[in-house]
Amino acid sequence: MTLPFSLSRIHHVAYRCRDAKETAEFYRDLLGMEFTTAFSEDHVPSTGEYDPYMHIFLDCGGGNVIAFFELPNQPEMGRDTNTPEWVQHIAFEVPSVEALLAAKEHIEAKGIDVVGPTYHGIFRSIYFFDPNGHRLELACNIGTDAQHEELRRVAPLMLDEWSKTKKAPRHADWLHNDPEAGN
Repeated sequence: MTLPFSLSRIHHVAYRCRDAKETAEFYRDLLGMEFTTAFSEDHVPSTGEYDPYMHIFLDCGGGNVIAFFELPNQPEMGRDTNTPEWVQHIAFEVPSVEALLAAKEHIEAKGIDVVGPTYHGIFRSIYFFDPNGHRLELACNIGTDAQHEELRRVAPLMLDEWSKTKKAPRHADWLHNDPEAGN
């Protein structure tokens, strides 16, 4: 399919936060992100409705930006209670297993509970929550070109099988064999 445009990258992703200042400081101090921009309006530019907000942007590195809205006139923020906490998350990449382990130590030293490292076959990751209840993941890639090629090959087969059966296809079971765990 030919489109009359092309995407170049994600410009930013935006989430809600309870406190913009606390959120900016958390991401700056814990993950080293640069707080770059703040927009604040009384009226929403796209709809014109009155809803004062603070919209903050943080540089995640590599041209990636994460943004948050503090909405003081809206009901207290919640989460989708029909979706398990582990499903919706924001994943950031670190360059190596050593960096992942150093990040875990750094985050735990700040009194934050961390799950992992968890083995995912082509990457390892850790998980924790930000002050707004958003689950965060730090991941480092460990997969080989051959593993990625095999995953690309079986992806359509797996999706087709899942669509028909709603049972986990077994085309990539090898992803669960962690050599460091002896399985």
